[in-house]
Amino acid sequence: MPWNAARDFAVGELARSRGAATPIRLVSSAKSWLCHPGVDRRAAILPNDAPAEVPRVSPLDTSVRYLSHLREAWDHAHPEAPFGEQEITVTIPASFDPAARELTAEAAETAGYAHMTLLEEPQAALYSWIQKSGGQWRKQVKVGDIILVVDVGGGTTDLSLIAVIEREGNLELHRVAVGEHILLGGDNMDLALAHVVARKLAAQGTQADPWQLRALTYACRSAKETLLSDPTTDAVPLVVPSRGSKLIGGSIRTELTRAELTQIILDGFFPQVEGTARPLNRARGGLTQLGLPYAQDPAITRHLAAFLGRQVAALAEIEGLGGTPAPGATFLHPTAVLFNGGVFKSALLVERILLTLNGWLAAEGAAPARLLEGADLDLAVARGAAYYGYVRRGQGVRIRGGTARAYYIAVESAMPAIPGFEPPVQALCVAPFGMEEGTDAALPEQEFGLVVGEPVHFRFFGSSVRRQDQVGTLLDFWAPEDLQELDEIQATLPTEGRTPGEVVPVKLHARVTEAGTLELEAVPRGTGERWKVEFDVRGNANA
Repeated sequence: MPWNAARDFAVGELARSRGAATPIRLVSSAKSWLCHPGVDRRAAILPNDAPAEVPRVSPLDTSVRYLSHLREAWDHAHPEAPFGEQEITVTIPASFDPAARELTAEAAETAGYAHMTLLEEPQAALYSWIQKSGGQWRKQVKVGDIILVVDVGGGTTDLSLIAVIEREGNLELHRVAVGEHILLGGDNMDLALAHVVARKLAAQGTQADPWQLRALTYACRSAKETLLSDPTTDAVPLVVPSRGSKLIGGSIRTELTRAELTQIILDGFFPQVEGTARPLNRARGGLTQLGLPYAQDPAITRHLAAFLGRQVAALAEIEGLGGTPAPGATFLHPTAVLFNGGVFKSALLVERILLTLNGWLAAEGAAPARLLEGADLDLAVARGAAYYGYVRRGQGVRIRGGTARAYYIAVESAMPAIPGFEPPVQALCVAPFGMEEGTDAALPEQEFGLVVGEPVHFRFFGSSVRRQDQVGTLLDFWAPEDLQELDEIQATLPTEGRTPGEVVPVKLHARVTEAGTLELEAVPRGTGERWKVEFDVRGNANA
């Protein structure tokens, strides 16, 4: 790099292009690893399948490196306007849980981001569309519209629903729901294409080894992007080197055709399904390799059907919507769709999702959803993040909605010990749905005993569908799809001024910071003290 010639690693496009030739040294899908609950995100585990001689880094350090790269590149190009003096918006998947959001904020702080705010990527895409419309967006949407944002990135599929409401005579945007964290995106498509090409090579008598298959995957990514962005290209040549001394002579040469791309992506990832379809889950083997918990079903249309079905009642509590949900609806009915992600440069994929969605709507007597045109599929998230900085200064239109989940801790019921029977668990709401940035939740009535000097762990849950629960709401039972278990949280009271082993009654207090992260604090009775409750980001690594 111009600002550091001695650096022994690369970030960004250089790393990606070099990684295609040396895939065992490439760290990819860093954001997905950052929110993986099954690993220690502070441990040096990446690349996860690299041989022992390859140095490794942690998911957190990986994030620090690419965020630092952006700061260094800015300072090199704009020394007159230091990065540390700028207000920065860092975008994240809408489905990031509180632990992943906090790790992102920590990485940004470590990388020198002094003034940082988090923004969900689907919201950034919509902000970009608003800004690009030059004020015409109000003529393209109306009160009562429900905008579905379908954001298919490299590693994830991010789904969000945003309602257009009226308040004091003005149009406002209100984010009403986000999808679960779905590890399904361009990376999966690249791997699928690589396997198709590998089978084609095998039929011709050429067997790719595991190293070459990884290199073939990265080559297919580049070919996919070319075919999706250039409709005049029918095939892209692929060259994968061998690891031997005769690099040229040992190279594998083949091609990826438009017909292969269309069949694999259209039929494999965007099949036409019924609105009642749900993602297929297969039983996992007893032994699995360490890796990302990819979605088991590659059909994005089935994940979309499940998301809309789960959010069928999401509009019930929204004021100013100018209408009521369709009676008898089995899923929430979007009226407009905004796409984001380079994969949607293919008109075939846009048409397939619209055709599938509108088939579901027609079956329930609803009007077809329309396409919001003019989206910038490559730079929408970055441009939208910049526009959000403008919005935070009181200009433009802001998407409201607050936190997309309510949060709960597990409480064991008080009952006598019974052999072979675990006490039933209740869920106590500590942070309600829709908390805005810079706001605090009410202090709950319930108290918990923390032992001085010893960490106490709490099971932690989130819900994207329970919108009415308030701080202190206690759930005795819930449907499996209502609550999703997240990383544990833990609190430790310091020993200063107290006797080790002493039990201190505390309440758990929630607030959303201006940066957009959820913070939980333990508040002891009768004092002004507060202790931060930590998210356990070590996963099951030490279990």
